[in-house]
Amino acid sequence: MSVDQASQPERPTSPKVAPPLAALDRGINRLEAIARGEPIEAVIHKQIFADEPVLEIEKFSLWYGLKQALYNISMPVPKGKVTAIIGPSGCGKSTLLRCVNRMNDLIDSVKIDGEMRVNGDSIYGPGVDVIELRKRMGMVFQKPNPFPMSIFDNVVYPLMIDGERNKQVIQAVCEQSLRGAALWDEVQGRLRESALGLSGGQQQRLCIARAIAGEPEVLLLDEPCSALDPIATGKVEDLITELRGEFSILIVTHNMQQASRVSDYTAFMYLGRLIEYGPTSEIFTRPKLKETESYVTGRFG
Repeated sequence: MSVDQASQPERPTSPKVAPPLAALDRGINRLEAIARGEPIEAVIHKQIFADEPVLEIEKFSLWYGLKQALYNISMPVPKGKVTAIIGPSGCGKSTLLRCVNRMNDLIDSVKIDGEMRVNGDSIYGPGVDVIELRKRMGMVFQKPNPFPMSIFDNVVYPLMIDGERNKQVIQAVCEQSLRGAALWDEVQGRLRESALGLSGGQQQRLCIARAIAGEPEVLLLDEPCSALDPIATGKVEDLITELRGEFSILIVTHNMQQASRVSDYTAFMYLGRLIEYGPTSEIFTRPKLKETESYVTGRFG
């Protein structure tokens, strides 16, 4: 399976009657315009550009066969911050997240257009080694997925596949990662036991420990609390807060309260489009768009 660059659309031979944005600026609902298939321009708050980006997404679109799932998304993701992506189910949140480490390459008939860069390096450029690229990312999924091996072996797995054989280094990274995942005190006497014997919340924090053991440049969290109870969710949220600054985190969540608690910046998506992107405090208290306000206050979605 290969991921093809989508061909550029032909330039129109006649001018458009009126730019859709001109009408939108007069108060027409952006979500209704999207439903009609009209292009819209995302509103990105200027504070976003004050931070150095770890990830740059530029005019990125994606198709599954003939069905377009992402539309011309451009957004920088600040380094050392927690950035949340929110939006209704099916709006493209997880699709965009999985594009960052090219997991969508595994799906037949995927086409992309546009660019992504991690710390200045192209993610979709010709000759990119996808295996090496994924080593630069940490990925945590909706449901905990510990490997059927010991707790210790789960954590140090990224080091082992990278060829590290120094036992002292491996043991030190294991402890450091488990401490970083706020799990060390709970499992330090059980490191040789199966990871499958841990509770669901512990398994998810173990998966985070495994992800950070490789010192990723970006930590990708795809609704990491959706399968957890409230107590376990609180522990994972506390962990995300503790990891802020040391890691650059991009989290997809359907829980707007969670986004407001753990993130520095929030991006609101709808039907594959980026609608508004800014500091979390502004998105939830004084968004620039009425559509964003309607979503975060629960009027739709």
